[in-house]
Amino acid sequence: MISVQDVYVTYEKRTPALRGVTLDFHEGEFVGVIGLSGSGKSTLLKTLNRLVSPSEGRVIVEGKDLSRLSFKELRDIRRGIGFVFQEFNLVDRSSVLENVLIGRLGYQSSVKSFFGIFKEGDYRLAEEALETVGLGEKIFERGDRLSGGQKQRVAIAKTLAQEPRVILADEPVASLDQNSGKVVMDTFKRIQEKHGISIIVNLHDVKIARAYCDRLVGLKDGKILFDQRTKEISDEDITGLYR
Repeated sequence: MISVQDVYVTYEKRTPALRGVTLDFHEGEFVGVIGLSGSGKSTLLKTLNRLVSPSEGRVIVEGKDLSRLSFKELRDIRRGIGFVFQEFNLVDRSSVLENVLIGRLGYQSSVKSFFGIFKEGDYRLAEEALETVGLGEKIFERGDRLSGGQKQRVAIAKTLAQEPRVILADEPVASLDQNSGKVVMDTFKRIQEKHGISIIVNLHDVKIARAYCDRLVGLKDGKILFDQRTKEISDEDITGLYR
């Protein structure tokens, strides 16, 4: 599905954030990317939909080299790759439904996007996404009246409204309390198991990563230290990653 081939990323002639990373992500996986702050986790995730372009190497999505795509082709690819950020990225003064409908803008013409014109099917998808994340009853609530965990689940619903094949999530529970974080991770797991959507998530908490992810990629100083099934990773592997 996504192939990262010998990728380097360097910001303004500094030490490379990624150094020769090669990885393959497959359909239906739940993959956790772990490592210290500054290890390259966020950079790696952002290369997967070309929010960050590699300085060297290639990222291939469904057989297409992202660096060779036109704006329209990249836009089409990005519709199938949802991205959930730590900061929620919601419009606080808009309703939950209006926020989720933003996920449909990639399917709209520029004129319809500008005026916020959506089809009946768009509303149905948005409502289904909210039911999936357990917030169907909040559909007309304003964004600024939600808790942090609820806001993150609305962000996930917005991504689901894109009808993605893969969801990327960058530290989605880092700013949440333990209970809210569990609800969010349970939501991701349910989406993976029920819909077969691949989940690739950056996590700072190793216990959460081990509890939810089928496979773990350990990044250290921009390089892959390990890439294994979660059950095969030892405590020594984890200690070496954070040493």
